[in-house]
Amino acid sequence: MRYAQSRNYGDGAVTRLSPYISRGVISTRQVYDHILTLAIPSGEAEKLIQELAWRDYWQQVWIAKGDAVHTDLKQAQKPVSNYQVPKAIVEASTGIEVVDAGIRELYDTGYMHNHMRMYVAAICCNMGHSHWLAPARWMYAHLLDGDIASNQLSWQWVAGAFSNKKYYANQENINRFFHSAQQHTFLDVSYEHFESMDIPNVLKDNVALNVDLHLPKVEKPPVLADQVTLIYNYYNLDPDWYRGENFQRVLLLEPSLFEKFPVHQKCIDFVIGLSENIPDIKLFVGEFDALLAQISPEKITYKEHPLNRHYQGIQEPREWLSNVTGYYPSFFSFWKKCKKELMK
Repeated sequence: MRYAQSRNYGDGAVTRLSPYISRGVISTRQVYDHILTLAIPSGEAEKLIQELAWRDYWQQVWIAKGDAVHTDLKQAQKPVSNYQVPKAIVEASTGIEVVDAGIRELYDTGYMHNHMRMYVAAICCNMGHSHWLAPARWMYAHLLDGDIASNQLSWQWVAGAFSNKKYYANQENINRFFHSAQQHTFLDVSYEHFESMDIPNVLKDNVALNVDLHLPKVEKPPVLADQVTLIYNYYNLDPDWYRGENFQRVLLLEPSLFEKFPVHQKCIDFVIGLSENIPDIKLFVGEFDALLAQISPEKITYKEHPLNRHYQGIQEPREWLSNVTGYYPSFFSFWKKCKKELMK
């Protein structure tokens, strides 16, 4: 299976399913069940299944820790010189050719290769000494597969705030995995040099996060019947949820959520497009409380999610890869239990 051998390469075999998993169109369990139908030997499929487990792991940490995922979870990131985003990252002008190309691809498409995300995070946090939160918010705002749990916690992992050590990559590593041959950059050093190196000049200027978002303007809010209703949102666009059954279906976009966790217009447009797969869905731009003026809470059904804790109504569980839940201090302690259940 090419995924395990090539996924870290810029041109490797990756699934490109992450936007649909993150937006709740499909679940990690559905992907796992499909893998089983392919009759791939378990040893060859394990890496892909493990990556699905990473997604569930991040979510379980978020459920357990709540808003603490926006803070240094295990230990403070050190050193930190600023709480903004390196200007060279925002402008795709770091001088690292494939990194700058990866940032431009992010802007154009809403996609960035997972290995490239690690490079960018390492440059921001471990070479530019930016605290991880602002650049993590910058990246989340552009990603079609933006997921607060995996995004925040992955950045913390790179920065050493949710891991035992920081992640570094030098120019040789980047050249290898993205098939470049660049030399004489600020990353063209040996690994033992990283801990003592000064902030490169190109990373010394920083800027505040700026997100261009315009939620859809609804001239007249939809008239909603006081009847059994399914609530969809940025993290739940499952087209099979009670498919064919008689529910009122509402896509809720809360301005307060996007003020707290802003995303760019491309991401909102992507969500609106995905919602078109759900017959007769109505778009409601407003707060959850405004829904309650039209629909009784006992008639509302929604899926569990850390961002839905203020919802009222009937909460249903999400579909998970395995039955393993709760907080584990490391992924591999979580994976050990998942593997025991899944890899029989």
